[in-house]
Amino acid sequence: MLAAQSSGGGSFLPLLMIVLLFGVMYFMMIRPQQKRRREAQQMQSTLGPGAEVVTIGGLHATVVEADAETVTLEAAPGVQMRYARPAIARVIKNDVPEPAAAPAVETITSPVEPAKD
Repeated sequence: MLAAQSSGGGSFLPLLMIVLLFGVMYFMMIRPQQKRRREAQQMQSTLGPGAEVVTIGGLHATVVEADAETVTLEAAPGVQMRYARPAIARVIKNDVPEPAAAPAVETITSPVEPAKD
């Protein structure tokens, strides 16, 4: 009777270990990679004229023009090249003007009159 109970509980432990292994792999490998991919897509989607970038090949250049799929870079005065957006590895300096934030709502309060004695 005791042997039947102990063997039934032993089959649960390997299943628990496999679930824990997949959980650890998700948080240590898959999730950080997804975060890096989202950050790269965000950086590539905000490229605009004036930004200094480095391509995946190591070319340092300035963005002259950008459309939905490609980016035109100027490596030297008068030397312009077209690259796909995913070829941009990082932005060194972003001189692209940020869109203006919504104006803050200002509340005007009337001055409080001092109490008369």
